[in-house]
Amino acid sequence: MFPLAIDPIVFSIGSLPVHWYGLILGVGALAGLFLAIREGKRFGIPQEFFMDMLLLGVPSAIIGARIYFVAFKWDDYKHNLIDVFKIWNGGIAIYGALIGAIICGIIYFRYKGYPFWRIVDICAPGLLAGQMIGRWGNFVNQEAYGSVVEESFLRDKLHLPDFIVNQMYIGDAFHHPTFLYESLWSLLGIALLMVLRRQKFVRAGEIFMSYFIWYSIGRFFIEAVRTDSLAFNGSAGLASFINGLWSPMEWLGFEQGYLDPAYGNIRISQLLSLLIIVAAILLIVIRRVTGEPKAHYSDPIVCTKPIQADTVVPESAVNTPQKTRQGTQPEQGQPADGDKKEQ
Repeated sequence: MFPLAIDPIVFSIGSLPVHWYGLILGVGALAGLFLAIREGKRFGIPQEFFMDMLLLGVPSAIIGARIYFVAFKWDDYKHNLIDVFKIWNGGIAIYGALIGAIICGIIYFRYKGYPFWRIVDICAPGLLAGQMIGRWGNFVNQEAYGSVVEESFLRDKLHLPDFIVNQMYIGDAFHHPTFLYESLWSLLGIALLMVLRRQKFVRAGEIFMSYFIWYSIGRFFIEAVRTDSLAFNGSAGLASFINGLWSPMEWLGFEQGYLDPAYGNIRISQLLSLLIIVAAILLIVIRRVTGEPKAHYSDPIVCTKPIQADTVVPESAVNTPQKTRQGTQPEQGQPADGDKKEQ
């Protein structure tokens, strides 16, 4: 096998190796935290709220991501359970991470007294930032790569630097850097969401839904290029439908990665991406029709929990009750926003 161009171990502390994979995931989480804190300041939300959210959300995401992956690869782990915990070797699924993080968020936001949709809107660009950076952990581990490709495609058509081209030599051939495709797609998504959230027509929850739509579109097309997809055996009609939707990629010169027929004929992430896109669009439409999201993204965010004794409230928050920081109460005689219908 071609030697790794990059050593997956950064350094060791005694006998404990520190892997690039974990370090890169940590950097991605911090980048997402930075974006959330920066945007949260516009709404008077203290940075401690987002820091605590990260401390709870990252473990929840990792657990969810690992459970999701192991559940679909159980035959590879059932005889060696200790390998379930070796996440530094790769093997976590982003959709599983999102499930774990969302469950944690629902509980944490309710405990802190913040409306779920308003906070996840703020966090959406940070999620993409974490995914954009985290994909480089797959690059170092030489995993989540695509089908075989000519070296000239990487050098002459994509104009990739040597360190990426060399790392994409896996086994006895060069492969599509699908980690890079997804990373760049996430970068474009960050720019899109940042522009979108400045538009006055955007309602609460729609930035978060737009994140799911954008990411899932990219994941649907990129996933089929990979050779390590989780899959299952489904109907031939469904497989044909999915392949038909993916066929425009062939016009761009891409080929689907090999998928063992004995393992399955439908890639789980592709099917899930389609379901998420449809569900997110329907949710936006239904909420608009029913008038559920009364708040816009730019509206003040109100916390329904009582203020803490050591919380410093800025003068602007005191003078403008509707634009409150954590725990600030509305003036007497005015209805609390937290008593209104869910935003």
